Amino acid sequence: MRHLIIYTHPNENSLNHNLLNTVVETLHARNEEVVVRDLYAIGFDPVLCLNDMQGQRMGKVSADIKTEQEYISWAEQITFIYPIWWTGLPAVMKGYIDRVFSYGFAYRYDQGVQKGLLKGKTTIIINTHGKSHDEYEKMGMDKALTLTSDNGIFIYSGLEIIRHLFFDKADKASAEDLEIWKEQIKSLYSEHVLNH
Repeated sequence: MRHLIIYTHPNENSLNHNLLNTVVETLHARNEEVVVRDLYAIGFDPVLCLNDMQGQRMGKVSADIKTEQEYISWAEQITFIYPIWWTGLPAVMKGYIDRVFSYGFAYRYDQGVQKGLLKGKTTIIINTHGKSHDEYEKMGMDKALTLTSDNGIFIYSGLEIIRHLFFDKADKASAEDLEIWKEQIKSLYSEHVLNH
């Protein structure tokens, strides 16, 4: 299977980078095809500008966006790995969605009916956040994140979500927590993804 990993974190020593390495190692151990797009490392420009907006309406995108769209078209399985900052996507990941998941590529409207164009592709989302699951549940933030990212971005674009993992209290994670999370990831990719 062709795997694309879209990754966002500026620190190579971060928990997120550790989780990225776990996904890549698990897939490589199974001889899967893997491409990683590290948005900080490639210097991705997240700012949707007027040229982007005008181009989308005419079915034209800039060269940097075309490159990312080609990776998405190539992929059968897309994994998103990013921290939750201010209860949402980091700016560079949000900008990636704004620019790359453009009208005519990720979605369109047919006679007023919205249609996701990335159907046939599966996705896994891996997030870390500082608060506990209990705190998120009490605030209703767990449901809010599911609505805004799962429904509002991924499902809207036609992607089939296999799993959305949330690793909590990430800023206080122990070595033991990390091992448990890595095992969850390995198990997920071994059992659910590679047999999909």
